[in-house]
Amino acid sequence: VSLVGVAPMSHDSGTLRGKRSIHGGRAEIRQVLYMASMSAMRHEPRLRDFYQSLRARGKEGKVAIVAVMRKMLVILNARMRDAQGGSIPA
Repeated sequence: VSLVGVAPMSHDSGTLRGKRSIHGGRAEIRQVLYMASMSAMRHEPRLRDFYQSLRARGKEGKVAIVAVMRKMLVILNARMRDAQGGSIPA
């Protein structure tokens, strides 16, 4: 998730709690993943429901889309792990 640049980075210091944002990573992959998540939110029921639940809880649209992107990466990593018959080395 961090390699793609969709990991939330905190801006905290002491008792100050800043806004989370994403940055870094590979922009080209992030752009492709963004478009894939837009399509998945229309056609994949689990991801559509996940997106709609985030929006219902008051999350902004882009924040919810990035959460869908992260969920897609988690799902893809799990599928890769299961296809290899073990865990992916860290």
